[in-house]
Amino acid sequence: MQLPDYFNTINSTGTAEFKDKGSRFVAIAVPVKTIADCKQRIAEVKKQYPKASHYCFAYRLGLDNNQFRVSDDGEPSGSAGRPILGQIDSRGATDILIVVVRYFGGTLLGVPGLINAYKSAAAMVLQVMPLIRKPVLIPYQLQFDYTQMNDIMIAVKQFDCEILKQDIQLFCAMDIGIPQYRLDETLMKLGDARDISIKAIKK
Repeated sequence: MQLPDYFNTINSTGTAEFKDKGSRFVAIAVPVKTIADCKQRIAEVKKQYPKASHYCFAYRLGLDNNQFRVSDDGEPSGSAGRPILGQIDSRGATDILIVVVRYFGGTLLGVPGLINAYKSAAAMVLQVMPLIRKPVLIPYQLQFDYTQMNDIMIAVKQFDCEILKQDIQLFCAMDIGIPQYRLDETLMKLGDARDISIKAIKK
């Protein structure tokens, strides 16, 4: 599968609120990277809104379209999580979690009403959150002598690479994310360094 050069996401947390017949639906959008991030943030939302009747959510991670999850948290099946995910997907966003917290107002909304409420709350929070476009990064591991550090860092900065982790000693190891659209020129530039080992990191 050919990855896109860029993807849409958010880089901060935002909230929005939708009301219908006394029920309040508070949508919280959070940037996430892993399933563990999602679990932690959902737990934080439950602590933040302890008296809510439902905590419905959807998240999408990564770029392969396979990492996502929806939860109706006791609402009728398909009435909450799916509409939330639909709003994430309609914006072409990933690495994002939206939790919609419901405070029941005493009046049943019915399945069509619930779908509209959860969809509207998710849409509203995505309207207040500016989506940002990030380059797709391809991870590589570099190993090189410390004397090469300056040349390596110049190349890393020049091609907008992201340092994922590093171990700097006399002999250095560094994991970097190279923007896909600059992959060939970056590898060529790094390859000019003496005695450098460059390996793609398999996901």
